[in-house]
Amino acid sequence: MIRPVVAADAPRICDIYNHHVRETVVTFEEQPVTAEEMARRIGETTATYPWLVSELDDSMVGYAYASSWKRRSAYRFAVESTIYLAPEFFGRGFGSELYRALIAEMRSRSLHCAIGGIALPNPASIALHEKLGFGHIGQFREVGWKFGKWVDVGYWELLL
Repeated sequence: MIRPVVAADAPRICDIYNHHVRETVVTFEEQPVTAEEMARRIGETTATYPWLVSELDDSMVGYAYASSWKRRSAYRFAVESTIYLAPEFFGRGFGSELYRALIAEMRSRSLHCAIGGIALPNPASIALHEKLGFGHIGQFREVGWKFGKWVDVGYWELLL
């Protein structure tokens, strides 16, 4: 089941997200996020953009959301799209289903383009984005430093 996020989802979202903070370079955040901070982020984002969660048997599988690409007004129809899954649900189709629902929600809100930033290498995320119609538009080299190494970020775009 896919549904809109609610504030009470913040603790489980933190469980999912903080795994990626501690164990991967897919986020450049380096310190775990508290449930209070996540609830603040949810409230701030959902005032304007969609945020969805995916559940299986009343357990959250993952979440996806859109957020501002840039703060200047001319960018108001462009968003950055983000998806995180709990590691035990990788490779089981949940990401595709959740991201498709997010894309549909972005379209319903008359947004024009979604931009996905992917810390590289990340073949699974690249495959997900390209499967859903995103095209590679560029790459920044060595823009992040995490776990003692430089990390590149590639960008994929989908015109909605």
